[in-house]
Amino acid sequence: MARENNSEFVEKVVSIRRVSKTVKGGRIMKFSALVVVGDGKGTIGFGLGKSGEVPDAIRKGIDDAKKNLIKVPLRGTTIPHENIGIYGAGRVLLKPAAPGTGVIAGGPVRAVLEVAGIKDIRTKSLRSNNPCNVVRATFNGLSTCISAKEAAEKRGKTVKEILG
Repeated sequence: MARENNSEFVEKVVSIRRVSKTVKGGRIMKFSALVVVGDGKGTIGFGLGKSGEVPDAIRKGIDDAKKNLIKVPLRGTTIPHENIGIYGAGRVLLKPAAPGTGVIAGGPVRAVLEVAGIKDIRTKSLRSNNPCNVVRATFNGLSTCISAKEAAEKRGKTVKEILG
């Protein structure tokens, strides 16, 4: 479920879950929504919203996601290098792909990559399949990517020497 409102961000709901709290009088049911937002040019964020109603939970998730934005370095339509993102038990392998490959990813990883504007990438979700941990692991992998320019500055070389 992707939607674009008056802002420049694309919003995608990754998962909606019904959660309950047991109290003396019985159970209190609420909803939690995991949402990712992005501008399609490398800026992405995710958020978790909880409320008694689904639309309110989604709105809160979107607000939370806009507070936690990161910038991902892109190399054309893919990522600069291979990377493994880790969060808790979730591990996500991210590999750059040639133009025309498309997004080879499942579920939560695909949602994150589509809002980021990454068009060509191969991924594999390892270990955990919990959507929250997989999204966080994907964010970890994307945030630890470094561009050729940053690598060149760090190593005291030119960008041409890095790229070969």
